[in-house]
Amino acid sequence: MSIKTTSVILAAGKGTRMCSSIPKVLHTLAGRPLLEYALDLGLHICNMSPIVVVGFESEKVQEFIGDRAKVVLQNQQLGTGHALYQTADVLRGQSDMILVWAADMPLLSKDMLEAVVNCQSENEGPVSIVTSISSNHRGFGRVIRSEGGEVQAVVEQSDATSEQLTTNEINVGVYCFDSLWLWDELSTLKPSANGEYYLTDLIESAVLQSHKVGVVTANAGDEIIGINTRVHLAEAETALRARINQSWMERGVTLIDPDNTYIGPNVEIGSDTIVLPNTHLEGDTIIGAECTVGPNSTIRDSVIGNHCKVECSVIEQAKLEDEVDVGPFGHLRAGAHLDSGVHVGNFGEVKNSYLGPGVKMGHFSYVGDATVGARSNIGAGAITCNYGMDKQKHRTEIGEDVFIGSDTMLVAPLRIGSRVRTGAGSVVTKDLPDDSLAVGVPARVISRSVDDKVQSQDE
Repeated sequence: MSIKTTSVILAAGKGTRMCSSIPKVLHTLAGRPLLEYALDLGLHICNMSPIVVVGFESEKVQEFIGDRAKVVLQNQQLGTGHALYQTADVLRGQSDMILVWAADMPLLSKDMLEAVVNCQSENEGPVSIVTSISSNHRGFGRVIRSEGGEVQAVVEQSDATSEQLTTNEINVGVYCFDSLWLWDELSTLKPSANGEYYLTDLIESAVLQSHKVGVVTANAGDEIIGINTRVHLAEAETALRARINQSWMERGVTLIDPDNTYIGPNVEIGSDTIVLPNTHLEGDTIIGAECTVGPNSTIRDSVIGNHCKVECSVIEQAKLEDEVDVGPFGHLRAGAHLDSGVHVGNFGEVKNSYLGPGVKMGHFSYVGDATVGARSNIGAGAITCNYGMDKQKHRTEIGEDVFIGSDTMLVAPLRIGSRVRTGAGSVVTKDLPDDSLAVGVPARVISRSVDDKVQSQDE
């Protein structure tokens, strides 16, 4: 029978040193709240539903958690021992081992947490902990060992003697407890001088009962970054970015300047894609193979096909098929869908619109709430006027092989037939039939059979 293991995530603190009205665990790292990293670990490591202990701004934190974990409220923030004891009524008799860590340590790895669970499953004693050897003590408690090397106690930094403060072995704050032993011991904890109940006191309790404390040592320094200030948050951001960027380079993506490339944890990138400096890839973005992205580009929650080029542009909640090029200084907004071979020139903007295969959209143009047929050309400065006097958005339908002349205003709702041409500066307010030529303000049809040799007016 498998050992039932439950993760308890401590997320009740206010985070006073963040100087913020936002709960510390909801501050973001690489675009994701700190608590989300802990929830992901809790859902994948243990075989029981995770428990999150909440306190400060508990309603906001619970709303974020949703149904991903059970929530226990710590009304008064009286330390880590008090926080864990709030879960006793939920967990007593329900789990064999309890894995505990704080939500403000977002860089802990799955391997590290699995290692301490495995350590405790083989430990005859009631508790295993994670320690690290570091000259940067980060405010963590010190691990006190006997001459024989056995852990004797963990002393909080504020309570440590000058001699104890010289040790470089620190307690990371990750614990795995035997459940049967844990609850009775928690009930006997005594408050510290500041009135808080420390989980670290359980280490000495186990030793006094002649139990052995299991130890796993963390070797990666960035794993133990705890977020207590915005300085720590920036430090963690740098460490996580380096970890992510190295991973992508090892998988066949070229980053010209990794120190100035920002890739979110949920992003996917195809092989042989080149990412140029000062590019931000955010949210649930997917980029295909052999693309060139950047420099100075932001792509957020978008899907980019293969062999695409995005230069100095912003793309948000958009989809690009293969061999699309955008920019420089293009802006694709929510709902933009560019089919294969589409070109959007400099300062072009597309919103909630479909551009069919091979569409060319000139510079300084805006296409919003529109459908543009295959191979059509949108001249420089052309605009779909989609916002009506009724304060509603209206659509523009443009057929295939259409040429929209420079500075044409298309006043929606409007349907432009296939193979239509409009003269430069036209203001089109009425539907245009197939194969027609329209010019003027307002535009009027002057021909219903357009000469195929009419030249592009923005060339």
